[in-house]
Amino acid sequence: MACSLFQIASLGFTSTALTLSSFPRFSPRHGQCNNNNINSAQKCLHMISNTKAQRLDSSSSSSSSSSSSSSSSSITQRRSANFQPTLWTNDYLQSMKDDHFMTLKLETIKEEKFPSRFEKLKDATKHLLHENKDIIHQLKLIDTLRQLGVAYHFEKEIKDAIGTINSSMDINFIKNDLFATSLFFRLVREYGYKVSQGVFDRFKNENGNFQLSHCNNIEGILSLYEATHLVMEGENTLEEASVFTIKHLKAIIKDQDIDPILKERVQHALEMPMHWRMPRLHTHWFIRMYEKEDNMNINLLEFAKLDFNMVQNIYKRELKQCSRWWANLGLVDKDLSFSRDRLVENYLYAMGFASEPKFSFCRMILTQVHCLITTIDDIFDVYGTLDELELFTAAVDRWDANDIDHLPKYMKICFLGLFNSANETAYEVLKMKNVNCIPYLKKSWVELCKAYIVETKWAHNDYTPKIKEYLENAWISIGAPPAISYSFFCASETISNEALENLENYPTIMRQSFLILRLFNDLGTSIEEAKRGDMKKFIQCYIHENGVS
Repeated sequence: MACSLFQIASLGFTSTALTLSSFPRFSPRHGQCNNNNINSAQKCLHMISNTKAQRLDSSSSSSSSSSSSSSSSSITQRRSANFQPTLWTNDYLQSMKDDHFMTLKLETIKEEKFPSRFEKLKDATKHLLHENKDIIHQLKLIDTLRQLGVAYHFEKEIKDAIGTINSSMDINFIKNDLFATSLFFRLVREYGYKVSQGVFDRFKNENGNFQLSHCNNIEGILSLYEATHLVMEGENTLEEASVFTIKHLKAIIKDQDIDPILKERVQHALEMPMHWRMPRLHTHWFIRMYEKEDNMNINLLEFAKLDFNMVQNIYKRELKQCSRWWANLGLVDKDLSFSRDRLVENYLYAMGFASEPKFSFCRMILTQVHCLITTIDDIFDVYGTLDELELFTAAVDRWDANDIDHLPKYMKICFLGLFNSANETAYEVLKMKNVNCIPYLKKSWVELCKAYIVETKWAHNDYTPKIKEYLENAWISIGAPPAISYSFFCASETISNEALENLENYPTIMRQSFLILRLFNDLGTSIEEAKRGDMKKFIQCYIHENGVS
C-alpha cells in the first residue's frame, strides 16, 4: 500500500525540515540566520521515520458495522498501529503570530513603512534587470534572483531576458568560460528553450574526455555539475560530465585550503543538486550564503529577507486555516484514531509542490487531499477488513451520501468527510473558473480506492503479482489520480478541452512520473513492510519473477 505523500517528500528534506513556526526569520538588514529548534526538526524526522504500521497480534476491537455486517456481538480481529501523535496540535498552530504588516493581503497593504520600503527595493531590483546589459552578469543576476526566491516578482522580465539571450546571441559570447556556459545551459533549459549538449564539446580534449585543466576552476565545475541534472535521455556528454564533476568535487572538499564558504556550497550541492531541492528550503539556505559573499548587493539581500518573511507569514496563515478545517472535520477523533494525524507534513509537501504566493488555494486544497489520502490509506492498510473495504470502495464508486447505511460508523465518517470536502473544492473551482470538476474528482477517488482494494486482495491471498501487473496498479495506488486532478483544477489558470482530455486519459508523462514516485517509495519502505507481512512491493515482485536474491 502507498505511504502518504508527505513521507516520500520528507526523504528529500532530511537535512532541512523545520516546523513552520520555528523556521528562522530574517532581520531586514544584516540579521543572521537563527538555527534554533533543531531538536524540534529532529523530533519531526524521528516521528516520520516511525509512522509505519505494525502487526499487533493481541489487538482487536468490536465491529461497529450495521446489520448488513457481522453481528455486533462478534469480535473482529484487526491490525493496529503505533502511529505517533502529531507534534503540532490545532491550538499550537492557531497560536502562531503574524507580523502586524501582514494583516492585509499583499496587494492591498496600505501601511506605509513596510510596503514603501518593499516596493522601493523591488523597483531597484527591476532596474538591475534592465540596466545590466552584459550577458554573463545578466545570467548571474537571474540565477541569484531565482535562488533568493524573489524571481516570481519579475517573471515577465526574466522570461524576456532569457528568450533574448537564447535567440539573438551566439554561444561564442561566452567563449571558453565553463562557468558561464554551464549557467547559460541550465537557465535556458529551465525556462523551456532547446539548447544542445554540444555547447560543452569545447571543454573536451582530442580523446573526447573533459580536460583535467578545468578541475582548478571550482566555480566552473560546480556550475557544470548543476547543469548536468537537466540531462535528457541519450545525452552522453552530460552523463560523462556528471561523473567527471562529482569525482572532482568530492576531491575538492577534502582540500584543507579551500575557502570555507565555497566548501560549504560544494558540500550542499553534492548532498542534493539544486534542481532536486525544495525551492523555499533552498532559498532559506541561499540567503544565508549570499549574505557572506564579498560582492553581495545589500539592497537585494534586504529585499530577499523581507520577501522571505512575508511569504512565511502567508504560509502560517494558510496552515492555520488548514488546521481549522482538519480539526472541524474530526477524522482523527475517536472513531478513526488509528489513522495518522499528519497535517503539517502534508502541508509541507504541498508547499514544496507549489511555493509561490499565487498558489495559495492550490496549497491548501492539496493539503486537504493528502490528509484524506493518508486516512483512507490507513483504513485499507491497517484497520479495515476485506469485506468492509469492498463495501467502502463500492460506496465511493456510487458517490451517494444517501446510500452509506450499510457501512461501519468509522467508514461513514470517512466517506462523508471525503464527499463533503470534494464538493466544497468543486464549488470553489466553479466560482473561480466556471468549470464543474466534480466528475473528475470523483473519478480520481474511485480509481485510488480500486487500486487499494487490488493490493488488499493481493495481501489477503499472499499473492505475488508479476512486475507488469504490479506497476500497472502501483502508479495509481501511490495517490496519483487525486494529486493530478486537484492540482490541475486548483493551479491551472486556463482549462482547455484538450487538457481535460489528457486529465481523463493520463498521458505517459504522468504515469511515468508517478511510477518514479512509487519506486522511490518502495525503496524506502519495502524491507520493513515485508517483515510485518504486508503486500509484496516491487523488489519482492522482481525477486520472485526473476528468481534472484
